[in-house]
Amino acid sequence: MKTTPRLGLSGRVDVVVGPENRISFADHRMPPVLATPWLIAYLEYASRDAIAACLEDHERSVGIAIEVEHLAPAPEGAKVSCHARVILVDGQVVTFQIEARDEVEILAKGLHRRRVIDVDRFARRVERKKAELKP
Repeated sequence: MKTTPRLGLSGRVDVVVGPENRISFADHRMPPVLATPWLIAYLEYASRDAIAACLEDHERSVGIAIEVEHLAPAPEGAKVSCHARVILVDGQVVTFQIEARDEVEILAKGLHRRRVIDVDRFARRVERKKAELKP
């Protein structure tokens, strides 16, 4: 890492709920709302962005754990803001407090951990695994 992420460092991702990120099972009784997998992805993006400036060119961060309570729905058209704040740095592992909200209420909250990795080493590992998967 160029610099160790400092406590309180934060990231944010803003999205609007629409056809690309809503549940796939909406029907005449179940209204279209932000899907939990997309919500989790946006919280990860906010966390990743929070520490991106701390990383060397050959480094990235990857998610290793996430604990999220999805507390409220976000209807189609809602503006959702996802926030991540560094609360612990332990070597290459960074822990974030995460939260998502719309214009009305908190939608989700939880914790997320990311590990800083060397992308070249990671790519070699992926290539070895791909070779093992080939028939």
